[in-house]
Amino acid sequence: MDILITELLEAPAIRRLGEKYEAVHDVTLWKDTGRLRQMIGQTRTIMIRNQTQITADLLGAAPNLIAIGRLGVGLDNIDVPAASKIGVVVIAPLDANATSVAELTIGFVVSLARKIPRADRSTKAGGWDRQGCTGIEVHGKTLSIFGFGRIGRLVAVRARAFGMRVLAYDPFVKADSPALAETGALLCSQFEEALAQADFVTAHSPLTPETRQMFNARAFALMKRGAFFINTSRGGIVDEASLLDALQRSHLGGAALDVRETEPPRTQSGFEAMENVILTPHIGSFSTEAQTRTFEAVAADIDRLLSGAPAINFVNFSQPRR
Repeated sequence: MDILITELLEAPAIRRLGEKYEAVHDVTLWKDTGRLRQMIGQTRTIMIRNQTQITADLLGAAPNLIAIGRLGVGLDNIDVPAASKIGVVVIAPLDANATSVAELTIGFVVSLARKIPRADRSTKAGGWDRQGCTGIEVHGKTLSIFGFGRIGRLVAVRARAFGMRVLAYDPFVKADSPALAETGALLCSQFEEALAQADFVTAHSPLTPETRQMFNARAFALMKRGAFFINTSRGGIVDEASLLDALQRSHLGGAALDVRETEPPRTQSGFEAMENVILTPHIGSFSTEAQTRTFEAVAADIDRLLSGAPAINFVNFSQPRR
């Protein structure tokens, strides 16, 4: 076959590929590792979102594979070095979702500050609790952004428009980076410094061995009492038990989590009962515009590669090397 789709991926771009190439679309294949291993050996390309785990072992069973199309920006479910080693192109439109995730982040900042979810629930239940829903202004507050890539920089620009003081922590960003001047953000050289100064902390870091559970009990203890924590990146960068503890002790003023360590969570965690916690089902990229951009970009590159042309939205190299 030409294309194997292992998750629920529905869009006009996908349908057009199905009309042009031999494609198999099985929305449950991602959780059947045995069958996935068998099927990947028969395909030239595979299209996935975030549930399918493309490991080195799985790639070893894919002698005909030339490309992996990732519908999204996170690459933690793909062994990119292993794919590169055997000459497989990894496609991911890294800019397609940035605006949508940045806008959701700012939505969380305002919602936490003004207690919008609590006010909504209370009023719908027949209440009129104006005093209990008294919030704070974001103007003049400090927002620390951890991970100053595409999304982090867009968050900074939007936060500055609200009159916030913006700090950035990213070990890969240098003090003379043009992004700092362009966004008005101040670079913190120390992780601890960025935490300690923040009224709001927002995480935009990839999940790597170095970032796994970087937000742990120590990190939350360094934050100001009453500060807010937001994560729209990857659930694995947070020690959820420590975050819950910091919230239950009222050390933190609230949190917003669009991503979780296990998605969807298998059990209730304790966050669900807290009025000062916002939980959403990994919707950062789920705007109509971002989904359209993502699907169109990945589908176009799959089409190019199957036709013998180079990909545009590649993260390793533009054409297969096998």
